[in-house]
Amino acid sequence: MSTRGPDEYRRKMAKRKQAVDARIARASQDRGVLLVLTGPGKGKSSSAFGMVARSLGHGLRCAIVSFIKGTYDTGEERFFRRFPEVELHVMGEGFTWETQDAERDRRAAAAAWQRATELLRDPGVNLLVLDELNVALRHGMLALPEVLAELRQRPPGQHVVVTGRNAAPELIELADTVSEIRAVKHAFRAGVRAQKGIEL
Repeated sequence: MSTRGPDEYRRKMAKRKQAVDARIARASQDRGVLLVLTGPGKGKSSSAFGMVARSLGHGLRCAIVSFIKGTYDTGEERFFRRFPEVELHVMGEGFTWETQDAERDRRAAAAAWQRATELLRDPGVNLLVLDELNVALRHGMLALPEVLAELRQRPPGQHVVVTGRNAAPELIELADTVSEIRAVKHAFRAGVRAQKGIEL
């Protein structure tokens, strides 16, 4: 607990406010941003879906293309299907260790990327989530140069969130915001099954 007196605390917070206000004043651009959520920890897709919920609160049009997940029922799919402002395309065939079929996975990724490309060219889409795109790229299901080119050419006001482990360095370089989620502990390692509302 701090032992500072009220005057010292007030002076410190006033100085901090001045610094924060100066940074806010310098941030004068309004444009779409590219966010990459990567790393081995839990919460990448959850964060992206949280941004969809936040965008819906502002009346924005959103779209989600899921590249890997798709063979099991999830809470986010049930929830976002209630909103006409969200285009939801669950196009994966399931985790690669479940399908065990590289050609099938490539076909599914190609179909998902075709839909994603259409959305990346649509100025009416305010926020686009490309869920597990990093995994599809990592496994060579899609061509990275083509993906980067489409991301660069998207409408100026469109926000894009890319999730998945092992983001390519070139994608990280292109992104405006990158968060790497670290794995500290996970209940699954202690024998706890995936739980509705947490993983599903």
